[in-house]
Amino acid sequence: MSEFTTFKGLARVASVELLLILRDPMAAFFAVAFPLVLLWVKMHTADPLPGGLPIVAATVPMLSTFVIGLATLVVLPATIAQYRERRILKRLRATPASSVLLLTVQWAAHLLLAVVGTVLLIVVGVVAFDLGAPANTGSVVLAWLLGAMSLGAIGLLLGAVLPSTRGATVIGLTLFFPMVFLSGAMIPRELASPSMRSIGDLLPLAPVVQSLRAGWTGEALSMVHLGVMVAIFVVAGGLAVRLLRG
Repeated sequence: MSEFTTFKGLARVASVELLLILRDPMAAFFAVAFPLVLLWVKMHTADPLPGGLPIVAATVPMLSTFVIGLATLVVLPATIAQYRERRILKRLRATPASSVLLLTVQWAAHLLLAVVGTVLLIVVGVVAFDLGAPANTGSVVLAWLLGAMSLGAIGLLLGAVLPSTRGATVIGLTLFFPMVFLSGAMIPRELASPSMRSIGDLLPLAPVVQSLRAGWTGEALSMVHLGVMVAIFVVAGGLAVRLLRG
């Protein structure tokens, strides 16, 4: 009974946080609407992919990674930093709410934001661009969740240590956009130079986009990529809990 009540409470708070995020026009546009614009542009301008893979079958998983990364690496740290600026974190110290609870609620809310953006991409891809179903739905879901967990942990860590909303936003964007272009979330790996692929493979966004694409086309997921995402979640998430301060 107590655990069920706690879960309902967390779900309710996460839903409220999601609504607050969506009320921010910048966050809502870049996490929900902007990826749809990118999808339309890519479907009308992208070069054909080697091997005959439909462009939309590569683009939707790539832009899904874009959505996850934006929600977790840019919007999430800024939200936590805003909590600090408004002294909400200090007030929470006087309540039974722990840092783990706060981070869990924020991660869940921003995960829901990424879910909204991803679902819209898939729906538009199916309706407008004849996107086919993923060859392995289970692999796609697993890759998406591990990607959200790993990138979300990095976002929580940034929010735990950065003192201001502006600073968190600037640093989040500074990290996010180079990773998007180098890791294959904007430019397909097939069309990237060897040097770009080598650099991109070292970035935390790379295992997410590669795993999502592999699951969508029916390829086996790389255990190395899955292990990297789990390791990032454990290390970055543990540090976030340890370092969260008011």
